[in-house]
Amino acid sequence: MIVSQTAQVKLLKWRSFLLFGLLVFGLLGLAWRALYLQVIQKDFFQQKGASRYSRVVEIGVSRGMITDRHGEVLAISSPVASVVADPQRVEITDEQLKKLSSLLGMDAQKVGGRLGRENSRFVYLKRQVIPSVTEKIVDLNVPGIFLESESKRYYPERDIAAHVLGFTDFKDNGQEGVERGWESTLAGELGSRRVIKDNKGRIIEDVENIRMPKQGQDIVLSLDRRIQYLAHRELKRAFEVHQAASGSIVVLDAQTGEVLALTNLPAYNPNRRSTISDERIRNRALVDVYEPGSTLKPFSVAIAIETGLVSPDTVLQTAPGTFKIGRSIIRDVSDKGDLTVAEVIQTSSNVGTAKIALSLPPQTLWEMLNRSGFGVSTGSGFPGEANGRLRPYNTWRPIEQATLSYGHGMSVSLMQLARAYTLFTTGGQLMPVSLIKQDMSVMGQQVISRETALAVSNMLELVTQPGGTAPLAQINGYRVAGKTGTAHKLIDGQYAKNIYTSSFVGYAPASNPRLIIAVVLDEPSAGQYFGGVVAAPVFSHVMAGALRILNAPHDAPANNVVLFQAEQEMDGEVGG
Repeated sequence: MIVSQTAQVKLLKWRSFLLFGLLVFGLLGLAWRALYLQVIQKDFFQQKGASRYSRVVEIGVSRGMITDRHGEVLAISSPVASVVADPQRVEITDEQLKKLSSLLGMDAQKVGGRLGRENSRFVYLKRQVIPSVTEKIVDLNVPGIFLESESKRYYPERDIAAHVLGFTDFKDNGQEGVERGWESTLAGELGSRRVIKDNKGRIIEDVENIRMPKQGQDIVLSLDRRIQYLAHRELKRAFEVHQAASGSIVVLDAQTGEVLALTNLPAYNPNRRSTISDERIRNRALVDVYEPGSTLKPFSVAIAIETGLVSPDTVLQTAPGTFKIGRSIIRDVSDKGDLTVAEVIQTSSNVGTAKIALSLPPQTLWEMLNRSGFGVSTGSGFPGEANGRLRPYNTWRPIEQATLSYGHGMSVSLMQLARAYTLFTTGGQLMPVSLIKQDMSVMGQQVISRETALAVSNMLELVTQPGGTAPLAQINGYRVAGKTGTAHKLIDGQYAKNIYTSSFVGYAPASNPRLIIAVVLDEPSAGQYFGGVVAAPVFSHVMAGALRILNAPHDAPANNVVLFQAEQEMDGEVGG
């Protein structure tokens, strides 16, 4: 076929136009791509590029110390390191593995198993290793094994203050007690900075600080380390002698409500994780509740005096030692005959207290008990603190109002009970409870008059005198006031016949109260169970030692202790 010259020219022009169009299209595509990369997606690609070398790293902070009121360290963080590995980079000989396992205190097979995790790039070999050991691990020079800086919380007092302090986890975050409740104060705030790293992960340049760190603040507790040790020692002695299931003791400053000591048994050592269990870590004095028994009687009497229904000299008939209310019967341990109101407290008469309570309007009794701190939080700030239970007065039957007067049908924490006794040490004021040292004067809430508070205080002093239920609470050189409690324990809605809760709450010196001490031992099983025999001696020993520590002036002769037979008391003797 012969193509004409004219047709060839047309064909060449078409091809040139096509080629030109393709070139223009390609240039436009390149221009659009440049615009897309350099303008539209500029931030995204800069971020991706920076991620290859730029990193934001945290700036660590030191956790604050916890000290007692005199500056003695109770909790402090020390630098340690975790030994970690990248299994894909580890090159270790059998000899090195043997030495490494020995330094870590671990089985060689277990360490080898962790190092053999080929699909993992990060494994912990052991956490919180002390510096002297980590130095030897570094000297082994094993590729792929390195250290990660951490801090470890240390508690010098071990189990003695464990229930107040609590503990932290491996990341130094508070888990229990003050460590948890005041976490934000102790932990501070981490800082951050931007750095440039090389391909081996080493920092080669600091670029900028993003957020400055805020160091954790120290906390000064209200605890007195000396009194804390004394309280723990004496509670432990009674706990073992009486073979109790548990025990608690609280020591308060009688004028400010500051907690000078608080301990529970069984306890645990926060430095040894193996001793930590749900049963042992509970701060029973704050989170557990129980029926207070006869230790509540002073409040029922105080309310009756405050409302003008009785006076300390008002005589009540308690014979024949029983009091029938409907189909139920309230009993005393023995027939006590005619008793003044003061003697009702001294001998811990259930019948007398019940008669006084039934003379009160239910609403008045409830309101005054509520204002005395029952059924509400103490405001200590401790995590998980119990409020206790004070049932609404409009649900009470007469028998329930009567038994409530001696602490049955309600529940309290030991801390609530100790706090309530500030009414009798401050002239009628209910003081707030504090676990933190108070540097300013503390104001309480006036609940009863000073005259009523003094009248009840005089009755409580009789409890430790001849004819009272707590002769073993006496202290040489000091006047003591307090109240015993011996109650059948409530189990599954029924009062167990031979299982008891033994308690004592008191204060001294009675003429100018300095300390309030509340003690409870749950289920003593060595034969003795009366509060005056089981709990009162613990009070006496701790109070005597604490008053010496505080150099409190005497308010009685040095030979004031008189031994005599105590009046027995028993709560909850209600029959049908």
